[in-house]
Amino acid sequence: MSYEIAVIPGDGIGNEVVEAVEPLLLDVADAHGVGVETTWFDWGSQRYLDEGALMPDDGLDQLAEFDAILLGAVGHPEVPDHVTLRGLRLPITKGFNQHVCKRPTYLFEGVQSPLRGYEGGDIDFVVYRQNTEGEYADVGGREHQGFANEVAVQASVFTREGTEKLLRPAFEAASERRGKLTNVTKSNAQAHGMVFWDDMVEEVSEDYPDVEVERLLVDAASMDMVRRPDEFDVVVASNLFGDILTDIGGGISGSLGLAPSTNINPDGTYPSMFEPVHGSAFDIMGEGIANPLGMVLSGSLMFEHLDEDAVADALWHGVATQLADDDAPRTADIGGGATTEAVTDDLYDRLV
Repeated sequence: MSYEIAVIPGDGIGNEVVEAVEPLLLDVADAHGVGVETTWFDWGSQRYLDEGALMPDDGLDQLAEFDAILLGAVGHPEVPDHVTLRGLRLPITKGFNQHVCKRPTYLFEGVQSPLRGYEGGDIDFVVYRQNTEGEYADVGGREHQGFANEVAVQASVFTREGTEKLLRPAFEAASERRGKLTNVTKSNAQAHGMVFWDDMVEEVSEDYPDVEVERLLVDAASMDMVRRPDEFDVVVASNLFGDILTDIGGGISGSLGLAPSTNINPDGTYPSMFEPVHGSAFDIMGEGIANPLGMVLSGSLMFEHLDEDAVADALWHGVATQLADDDAPRTADIGGGATTEAVTDDLYDRLV
């Protein structure tokens, strides 16, 4: 098989990790008989500063025919976060109905968790986060700006279709993993949207009698993710709660630099998008010390989505083998002093 992949390196260290990792992904795929051609798009905050838009008006049309999208990172200290989010990432996730944001959390052997008593493999769960609705809904506004009676309204929106398209893949994953799904809401305080969410979980759960469903409020879930992370398997949450919980997951598993993420169109009618969680990290941009492994693992999830399991497994196990090797180079975020290039080169030698 051969695939066409759109590459958007974006901002900050996004450019650095994509430039380092893209040749590795192509060569590992080629070693397994999988052809990949990439097309790069220089969309991002610099384009916004130069031209007033992070992507062109026909950006979605340009991306629609690709098999998948690799995104580096989006964010710039000179551009407000809501501008960058609404200017690039949200138009893609919403425009392509990428309802499912799947973020695995895994403590690799050789990586130290800040939590005592946890070793490689002890922390292993995946968060399914609503990716196009909830707090991402652009419903609300501001009135009387600048006056004493200024008011701002922001509403979360949950639809039956969007919620179910997230829940079913989560339940399927729980069925294939350890048979437990944790539903995280704040339904005691949000009696409409979150209770609707709870009702949808209960309704969908009837089709998965083998899955044990645990219900937690987000404050309790945040505490328990630190107190008993080994007891989580599959977690489902709205956009905001899922975003918070996956940052906790990245922290307790060693580093956000190791955390991959997916944005899945569950129907396959549009391309899905894959990105590391770490963000643009302008504070270390240009120093050549960004951890490339979150992007490698995101590439693994991309090939898994494309049903190229041999490539996906090679990338994931290559990262695991490197991290378990005490003599392997590692970046500063996981206790080393190596460069992005040194880590990538070492991984290349192990895989190609």
